[in-house]
Amino acid sequence: MAHTQKNPSEANESKTVSEAQRQNLPSDTTPPPGRPAAGEPSVEEPTAPHPPWGASEDQQNVSPRTPTGDVANEDPDPIAQHGSFLTTSAGSRLQETDHTLKAGERGPSLLQDHHFREKITHFDHERVPERVVHARGAGAHGYFEAYGNAASVTRAKFLAPGRTTPVFVRFSTVLGSRGSADSVRDTRGFATKFYTEEGNFDLVGNNIPVFFIQDAIKFPDIIHAGKPHPDREIPQAQSAHDTFWDFVSLHTEAQHHTMWNMSDRGIPRSYRMMEGFGIHTFRLQNEEGHTCLVKFHWKPKLGVHSLTWEEAQIVGGTDPDFHRRDLADAIESGACPEWELGIQVFEDTPEQTYEGIDLLDPTKIVPEEKVPVQLIGRMVLNANPRNYFEETEQVAFHPGHLPPGIDVTDDPLLQGRLFSYIDTQLTRLGGPNFNQLPINRPHAPVNDMFRDGYGQQAGHTGVAPYTPNSLDGNNPLTANESDAAFTDLPVTVAESVKTRAAPASFDDHFSQVRLFWNSLTDVEKDHVVGAYSFELGKCYEPAVRERQVVNLARVDESLAQQVAESLGLPVPDVRGSEQTGDDRSPALSQLGGTWPVDGRIVGIIVDPANPPAGLAELHESIVGSSMVPNIISIHGGEVSGVPVTKTLATVRSVELDALVLAGSPSRQSAEPSGQDAKSGARAGSGFDPRVDLLLDEAWRHGKAIGAWGGGTDAIYRAGYANDDPGIFIDDGPEQVLAGVTEALSRHRVWDRFDL
Repeated sequence: MAHTQKNPSEANESKTVSEAQRQNLPSDTTPPPGRPAAGEPSVEEPTAPHPPWGASEDQQNVSPRTPTGDVANEDPDPIAQHGSFLTTSAGSRLQETDHTLKAGERGPSLLQDHHFREKITHFDHERVPERVVHARGAGAHGYFEAYGNAASVTRAKFLAPGRTTPVFVRFSTVLGSRGSADSVRDTRGFATKFYTEEGNFDLVGNNIPVFFIQDAIKFPDIIHAGKPHPDREIPQAQSAHDTFWDFVSLHTEAQHHTMWNMSDRGIPRSYRMMEGFGIHTFRLQNEEGHTCLVKFHWKPKLGVHSLTWEEAQIVGGTDPDFHRRDLADAIESGACPEWELGIQVFEDTPEQTYEGIDLLDPTKIVPEEKVPVQLIGRMVLNANPRNYFEETEQVAFHPGHLPPGIDVTDDPLLQGRLFSYIDTQLTRLGGPNFNQLPINRPHAPVNDMFRDGYGQQAGHTGVAPYTPNSLDGNNPLTANESDAAFTDLPVTVAESVKTRAAPASFDDHFSQVRLFWNSLTDVEKDHVVGAYSFELGKCYEPAVRERQVVNLARVDESLAQQVAESLGLPVPDVRGSEQTGDDRSPALSQLGGTWPVDGRIVGIIVDPANPPAGLAELHESIVGSSMVPNIISIHGGEVSGVPVTKTLATVRSVELDALVLAGSPSRQSAEPSGQDAKSGARAGSGFDPRVDLLLDEAWRHGKAIGAWGGGTDAIYRAGYANDDPGIFIDDGPEQVLAGVTEALSRHRVWDRFDL
């Protein structure tokens, strides 16, 4: 777990230089994010003992807790490893760790080598089972500030006026293994652990508000279908294969979630630019005992934005850790991501419906135009984990971790999750005491009467771990509602019989798929058509492709026709089935409006043979706008006193949000780079062909492009003009930056997609 570092200068005594000095930068130049260590490494192997450097500045915002929820001692790093010398796990100092103990220099290794046995045995057991789903993840610490306007619906104290609550958030993909790529087309997990004074509250959701199934008993089926084929273990982290489309085309309640996945929502630009949804309907109770039903929403400050499909494919190769890196770099750069928490509130009626929409059906939404989202708080992520395994891998979420005032409903998918999330931790984390791991420890007193088990860390006292008892003075007592106890809210259950069935209100599998399709702009619809065409085109069996196209025809004839033509299939005749209704919800479209540009990455191409004036000032202007400048040159080093962040051999446009040319590197500059195949391309501009590639990709991906001074030559000779959409050419860098920044606020230059 990341821990509060009271005084970084004391913890890092050997770090006596500033970050700018460390990189030999001008003292007023902001270093790029991504530094791997808190201290200053030397070229030579260090030989003098010194304490561990401790945490970096972006990791120093979290206070530790004991296994029973109490505040740890005042030592800012109480459970981190410390000391200046290498030791065994039992604390004995070691003289040597490069060679096993042998009978002579060339003799056999000896069984008595306890250091080797301990070292290799621990190494052999360092891995734990990865999550069955959501294995690939990234996390961050932060805080939640309540707006204080939720008292009318819930008595949960963390939502009261003036309350600030620590949080840990884990983002993830669903299908892929822990080593898969970030940019795959998939649903993203959005799980938040609130460390409230009334116990942990885990809001375990996704970036898509609906799910593939209505009942938890089908969860193994949808995941088995989406995972790689069991014979060849391919494809990895993809839904573009026969078993997935075989299942969802037959089990049509999955069609709504599937279309969300095929939309741009399935390939987000950044975790910082995703909405989050609680998926299910929850029941809230206020101090007066009145109840209501709600759906939870996370609204990102930066808006909801996505990659293009080509970007997602390229970035999967150039930087498989794209989303992880983006989140960590943004926090390190000070562009801390923010979301507002909102709720849709519904009357708690016996039917638990709203205008015919069953609120217990996790494949349905209630459009925000019908029931607006009421914002009740703000979350800021401001600290990176200090150790991935300790925090992001070992964090354990559970939808049943609820504070007083928030309860579950009878949603059949949620009911199954209440069992599954506890059950899966027993294998993954080695036993029932996973809540005692530092990242899972509540910030509230714990007296649970649980005993023993693997990994027990709590200090249990007394002799009577049962209730009632007299030998321990009947401690602990059960609490009353006046003591802020959690209450299972009394809900009337209609008279019925045991049955394996769903209500008739669950039978509509297509009207909301059509609502989503109708709500998209033409550009977004084109992307959906392309996604279906790609995914179904990867399926081997014609029957699977044909069956899914029939389902699309039940949604929209134009959609089915375009996908069928792409696959070379006839357009199915579904006269008499669905396709009725023209409802739409503008809130479901990602386009429109302007958004903050915090954390956006601006690539600046420079020619070291003709260094531009004003580069350092532009660099700091970008930093001052909460964006991240990347200086791109033909080789490393620095240009005009500013460090080169990337070279033309290592960069691709997918790593950038905008491209600015401050120079036009010559074709001759690329010729010595025989190890870079990109340098051998034909250059339409006559300059370095790698610059042409960056321009070409940035143009077709709808990214803002700017140039001034020596950079205008490459722009013009590549065929671009100043009046082209999203092209900004001016006399000075500040004017160019102003145009680029304005375009970035809309994410892409959408006009290009209409050409």
